Amino acid sequence: KHFLLYRTYHGSAMSPVVQAASIAAWADEDHVVANRAMYRDKFARVTPILARVMDVALPDAGFYLWANIDGSDTDFARELFALYNVAVLPGSYLAREAHGVNPGAQRIRMALVAETAECEEAAQRIVQFVKSRTS
Repeated sequence: KHFLLYRTYHGSAMSPVVQAASIAAWADEDHVVANRAMYRDKFARVTPILARVMDVALPDAGFYLWANIDGSDTDFARELFALYNVAVLPGSYLAREAHGVNPGAQRIRMALVAETAECEEAAQRIVQFVKSRTS
C-alpha cells in the first residue's frame, strides 16, 4: 500500500539518487510541523482583519480562506485586482453548476501563500475595497 502511494507521486522508474532524496524528504516531518505553524499564524492574523467586513471563518484544513461576498464573485475579484492589486479567485470558477445553482457563486477563495506580512497587507486592502463598495 505504501509503495503504491509512493509510486503515485513518482512514477515507476526512479534512479537511485531520486529514490534516496525521496526517502529523505518523505521521512522528514520538520517542514510539515513548521508549515502548519506558519499557516496557523497567518490564519490567526488575517481572519480577524477580514471578519470586520465579510463572512469568513477558519478552515478545517488547507491554506485557503473562503468568504461570502455580495454580488458577482467575478466582478469582485476583477475590481479588487484592478483597484487594489490583490488577487483572489472567484468561487464560481471552482465549482460546477448543479440543479441551476453554482455553489461557489458569491464566494471568493483567498490563498495565504505569500509571506505573513503580505497576507496581512492584502487583507487590509480587501477591507478597504469592501468598505469602498458599500459607502
